[in-house]
Amino acid sequence: MFANFDFSVIAASLPYLFGQGMVFTVTLTALAASGGIVFGTALAMMRLSGIPGVTHAAKLYVELMRSLPLVLVIFWFYFLVPYIGAWVTGSTTPIQVGAFASALVTFTLFEAAYFAEIMRAGIQSISKGQTAAASALGMSYWQTMRLVVLPQALRNMLPLLLTQTIVLFQDTSLVYVLSLTDFLGAASKVAQRDGRLVEMYLFAAVVYFAVCFTASLLVRRLQARVAIIR
Repeated sequence: MFANFDFSVIAASLPYLFGQGMVFTVTLTALAASGGIVFGTALAMMRLSGIPGVTHAAKLYVELMRSLPLVLVIFWFYFLVPYIGAWVTGSTTPIQVGAFASALVTFTLFEAAYFAEIMRAGIQSISKGQTAAASALGMSYWQTMRLVVLPQALRNMLPLLLTQTIVLFQDTSLVYVLSLTDFLGAASKVAQRDGRLVEMYLFAAVVYFAVCFTASLLVRRLQARVAIIR
């Protein structure tokens, strides 16, 4: 089966695949995950604030993002936002938004909806007695969240946050629709150039599996270490 495979094309392309493609994928994943966790935490706190307008706005955003395909959101932001920005600012020409900036903002806003639900579950897992004690000490809602609830919620939800980041790592392959060169995009370009589609796509699959499987094992070990025995 592998008699006609030319594995030398993989070896020759390693610097390009990892030096450009994988670096792009990891960079986008790290930046989008960081931004998504920050924004998602804010959304979770808004949903639990009890303020009607704030709660409903956060809920609407989360439900909207979770109901749309990611590739559609990527297209929408890249093609429509420049015109919306021009309309808002009164400009006569569309505002230029780079492909990387579009991808980063899209992934950040999209993943924030999923991180928000994870954080909301983490916040709700904290005993109400602790929030009551903080309130008795005169802390405001935001002080209670920042000093008492969120540190514990982050510890409880860290494995789930990392698992969602692994999913984000896989989803970054969708940037091909913007002609950006992530790891899969780099493999695809080499495959098309050298006519070695099977070899390159098989190698890409092996790399994605190795990275995600290893990361999943590390998350399991971390989950066992940070678990709070009750």
